[in-house]
Amino acid sequence: MKKSKVIIGLSNPKSPTNVGSVMRAAGCYAVDDVFYTGQRYERAMKFNTDTRNASQNIALIGVEALLDDIPNDVTVVCVELVEGAVPLPEYQHPGNAFYIFGPEDGNISQDLIDQADDVVYIPTIGCMNLAATVNVVLYDRMAKSELSISSDDLVRASRDTNNRLRVKPLE
Repeated sequence: MKKSKVIIGLSNPKSPTNVGSVMRAAGCYAVDDVFYTGQRYERAMKFNTDTRNASQNIALIGVEALLDDIPNDVTVVCVELVEGAVPLPEYQHPGNAFYIFGPEDGNISQDLIDQADDVVYIPTIGCMNLAATVNVVLYDRMAKSELSISSDDLVRASRDTNNRLRVKPLE
């Protein structure tokens, strides 16, 4: 089975902490590439929260416009609190997706919303920060997929080296 293509686009992210946390999520959920626009991130590029060093394996690319040079076979999905958007619990993720997220202190431009194939929102009271939003969307994608990822082997490979916890077997 061919692996799905998952790309993240960040519209003018506010800080390196946001981007580092997004990169960590990208590593956890096997994202292919992360693109970003704007100058704010470039002013302070240290990945302070990319503790798994995902940026060594996943391309992080600064671009002028998020929709320039994207593959033809991806569905553009804007994730934003937008009137008329589809609630994430009802959304069926496409096989190949380019998820676009706005900054914490702003929103995705109307132009990007108008060009998107789909627009979804996470039904919360108030808005979440950028990294939390990315994590929720990627988790939702994984949870709704047909991938079988639950196993003790995955737990052992993913947990911290100091974690040796086990669930007590039922008697």
